[in-house]
Amino acid sequence: MNGHVGWGGLAIAVVVVLVAAGLSRAWRLGLERDLVVAIVRSLAQMLLVAVALGLVVADGVSIWWSWLWVVAMVGFASITMRRRAPALPGLLRIALIATGTTAAVGIAITFGIGIFPVQPRTLVPVAGMLVGNSMSAGVVACRRLSHAIGERRDEIEARLALGQPWPHAARPMLREILRTAISPQIESTKALGIVFLPGAMTGLILAGVDPLDAVLVQLALMYVILGGVVTMTTVTTVAAARRLFTRDHRLLPVPRQAD
Repeated sequence: MNGHVGWGGLAIAVVVVLVAAGLSRAWRLGLERDLVVAIVRSLAQMLLVAVALGLVVADGVSIWWSWLWVVAMVGFASITMRRRAPALPGLLRIALIATGTTAAVGIAITFGIGIFPVQPRTLVPVAGMLVGNSMSAGVVACRRLSHAIGERRDEIEARLALGQPWPHAARPMLREILRTAISPQIESTKALGIVFLPGAMTGLILAGVDPLDAVLVQLALMYVILGGVVTMTTVTTVAAARRLFTRDHRLLPVPRQAD
C-alpha cells in the first residue's frame, strides 16, 4: 500500500470540486461559495488535525493527551448542538451529559470486546466516529425540535388543555423528530456492503487485514455507533423537550429560530 498522495494529487482532487462549482454556477444553484468555503475549511482543519495527531500518537507521548482530545470532542459537539438550536433552554448541559455518556459507553464496549487495543492511535479515531455520528443526529433533532415547537404550538396546547400531561401532548411531535434524526444512520447501516464500503473496513483491508476480520470489526463498530446515535438522540431530544414545559404541564414561550 502506497498511502501517499502529495500536494499535486490533492490539487487534482480539488479540480473535481471546482467542476461541481461550475455546474452549480451553470444551474444557478448558488452553492459555489459554500463549495469553496468547504474546501478551504476542510483543508485548514485537517492539516491542523494531522499536526495534532502526529504529536498525540508519537512514541513516548502519554495516552492522557488522547483522552483530553476525546473530552474536547464531546465539548465541541455539545457546543455545536447548542449553537444550532439556541432557543432550547439548558441544551448545553443536556448535550454534554448525553454525548459524554454515549462516548464513554461506546469506547468501553469498543475496547472492552477487543476490537482495538487501547492506544492513542486508536482511541481518538474511534471516539471521533462515536461522537461525530451522534452529534450529526443530535443537531438534526435539536433543530427540528426548535422549529416544531413553534409550528405545532397550538396542537400541543390543545392537548394540554384536554388534560394530557406534557409527555403525551408532545409525543407525536417527538416521534416525528426522532425518526427524522435517526433514520439516516439506520439507512447507512442497512446499506453496508451493498451501496458503500465503510472507511474502517476499507482501511483495514488496504492495510492487509483478512477481509472477514475487517468486516467483523466494521460491523461491531457500526452497531455500537448505531446504538449510540439512537440512545443519545432520544435522551437529548426528550430531555430538551422537558425543559420547554413547566412542572404543571404548561408550554413555555420559545423564540422562533431562523433557518
